Amino acid sequence: MSNLIIAGKEFKSRLIVGTSRYPDPHTMLQSLEASGADFITVSIRRLNLKSASGQESIMNMIDRERYSILPNTAGCFTAKEAVLTAQLAREALETNWVKLEVIGDDETLFPDVTELLKAAEELLADGFIVLPYCNDDPITCRKLADMGCAAVMPLGAPIGSGMGIRNPYNIQIIRDLIDIPVIVDAGVGTASDAALAMELGVDGILMNTAIAGAEHPVKMARAMKLAIEAGRLAFEAGRIPKRLYAKASSPIEGMINS
Repeated sequence: MSNLIIAGKEFKSRLIVGTSRYPDPHTMLQSLEASGADFITVSIRRLNLKSASGQESIMNMIDRERYSILPNTAGCFTAKEAVLTAQLAREALETNWVKLEVIGDDETLFPDVTELLKAAEELLADGFIVLPYCNDDPITCRKLADMGCAAVMPLGAPIGSGMGIRNPYNIQIIRDLIDIPVIVDAGVGTASDAALAMELGVDGILMNTAIAGAEHPVKMARAMKLAIEAGRLAFEAGRIPKRLYAKASSPIEGMINS
């Protein structure tokens, strides 16, 4: 199976994993190990960058030699907030990579497209490598690609919903329209959702709640790893066409006549 390449950087895994909502830090670290991921995302607005009394910074627990860090702007509702948060992340974590999130409201957590496009344009001009979380809208994805984003990250379903890939046709159209990596972000609930997404031809999947919120996060992380590998291999192998009627798998030539 080929590796994932974003902005010229190669990753061995096509799974990007979040670091929040785990029962405890030990479970998080075990889940990261089981997932096989080498690219993980952290929320800069919720991140304890310096150890406080009795509280260990998550960044002190993560092996920066092993994992590439993708700070995200989760919790931002305006382009101004998102840009400032990304700049703080660059200074604190010494990376110009950012997963750009600009949310429209607390209820749906859908992206605010107008503010998202504005923030992406500003961050690109400021030298960031931008991976925007966006709606599963082919036009928005094409605009983000055309302006120079390193990848697009359309949602499969609302954040944390576990509803799976609600509109596979849009995901396929997005894949066909743009040349940069397409990473499904949000909505995956279980391994079959991940496999389906990969079979559509996307380049990778970002997930957090599906693993962290599972009854057994470490087992689910392993399941997601295997599902993404299987789905990608199936896509690269090329499935047979769907048919309404049966087609015999064994040749009829040479059969014994009654």
